[in-house]
Amino acid sequence: MIHDNYIRYFSQSINDNWDLEALSDYQGKTVTYGQVGIQIEALHKIFLSAGVKEQDKIALIGNNSVNWAVTYLAAISYGAVIVPILNDFQAEDIHHIINHSDAVLFFLSQYHYDLVDEDQMPQLMALINLENFQILFERRKQAKDSLNRLSETLIASGSRLPEKRKISLNFIENDKLAAIVYTSGTTGLSKGVMLSHNCMLANLLYARENMPLVVSNKILSFLPLAHAYGCAFEFLFPFTVGCHITFLGKIPSPKVIVKAFSEIRPELILSVPLIIEKIYRKQLKPQISKEPLKTMLKLPVLNTMIANKINDKLSTAFGNNFKELVLGGAAFAPEVEAFLRKIKFHYTVGYGMTECGPLISYAGWRDFKQASVGRVVNWLEVKIDSPQPDKVIGEIMVRGESIMDGYYKNEQATAETIEKDGWMHTGDLGIIDSDGFIFIKGRKKNMILGPSGINIYPEEIEARLNNLPYILESLVIEQDNKIVALVYPDFEKTDARDISDPQILTLMQENLIEINKKLPAYSRISQIKMIPEEFVKTPTNKIKRYLYTSI
Repeated sequence: MIHDNYIRYFSQSINDNWDLEALSDYQGKTVTYGQVGIQIEALHKIFLSAGVKEQDKIALIGNNSVNWAVTYLAAISYGAVIVPILNDFQAEDIHHIINHSDAVLFFLSQYHYDLVDEDQMPQLMALINLENFQILFERRKQAKDSLNRLSETLIASGSRLPEKRKISLNFIENDKLAAIVYTSGTTGLSKGVMLSHNCMLANLLYARENMPLVVSNKILSFLPLAHAYGCAFEFLFPFTVGCHITFLGKIPSPKVIVKAFSEIRPELILSVPLIIEKIYRKQLKPQISKEPLKTMLKLPVLNTMIANKINDKLSTAFGNNFKELVLGGAAFAPEVEAFLRKIKFHYTVGYGMTECGPLISYAGWRDFKQASVGRVVNWLEVKIDSPQPDKVIGEIMVRGESIMDGYYKNEQATAETIEKDGWMHTGDLGIIDSDGFIFIKGRKKNMILGPSGINIYPEEIEARLNNLPYILESLVIEQDNKIVALVYPDFEKTDARDISDPQILTLMQENLIEINKKLPAYSRISQIKMIPEEFVKTPTNKIKRYLYTSI
């Protein structure tokens, strides 16, 4: 256990940086560190009035925003457990997570309030509008007036600059649970990753010691805050340093991101590879593939000059003020990485997973080795389950301070993931070289990493597909960074009803539209491909997935 306290860093930052700008909604409101502190205190009073006790669960869903961040900080500093829910989850998934997590309070946007049904979440004491902190629903009618008065006080506190005074947040022991982060929505496959204050503190301390941020630096936050990667390094770590964090609300288009970068000019950028891959393929590659630039790049002197100009252009697209671009959450295309290396772009690639809160490995851009994901962080130890870890690929396993406590109410999954001696299976395959750099070679499990680094579970989508008309079995795979469903139609039914092949195609298109209505945007299917024969299966009747990766 680390001999330090996680919440201390947040209270210290609020007190030390009282008058500095802390959080902003892009093209919206801004609050200072002092205002954040006052709002946290007001939220604590609401929690108390609502009957929230230490280690009770508080759920949170909505666009990245000032209010999202303040609510998160208020919950963990109260001693409650925050349950952040991905913004794209549908009503069925939200209901399940709320009930499975035992949440007693739920902060949500008006959009999500219209989506859910409080009667299907019977243990909730109250629902609160994340956009304005007004009480939407209170199960104990006698307490509603009290909560409304506290809510009005909270709303008013965000519109005025408070006089400086000392904010004292609760001291929470490191072994207490801080967050439950769900890696999936639906009942059969949901896993609530339990992250302790100790786990999150280990990530924070490593970032403070190794990532280049100082007070008043600017951060543009656009990764989903309900995802461990964006939450830890675009929000929590910069807040403790005294940075000014601006939140982009909805997942932005590349055009909007570039505009925001030019206006905010952030000092540290965290991203998923997809964004820079799109810039490379759409803007840079067409130029460097044409003559005379293609030939000029082969000449040493001109090559250096042109590389510098391309580097400047690419840096300008990201605001031209960053010290480092940290990529993570998904595999990075080798061609794009080789190009960035060639032009000496200030990038690095990290590696992590929700179960580690999330960081496993990292190295600054100056030390970083191409194609690696950095070295293991100082709060963890790593090993490759292989007789020759530097040559023979094996599963990457980790152990240490930032390992999760387990999966909430799922002892079997916890035991399958964490060995008795503390070593945790990552499900990733790789090697580690003599300098300690980790090289990931593939996924052990079937999970697909979406473009924003969000986990997509094929079995979850397949279960829904197989319930649709005229589909006998299905297999969901990734092709060209898109989700594709391979489907074996129920030909017995179609033959019996004299349905022609063109009509089957139409029916499958209707199924595609229907299932995508029920799926989060990041996991929607781009295409249904029909196969003429049943899938080849193992003796235990499981589809041999590896046979269908190139269809």
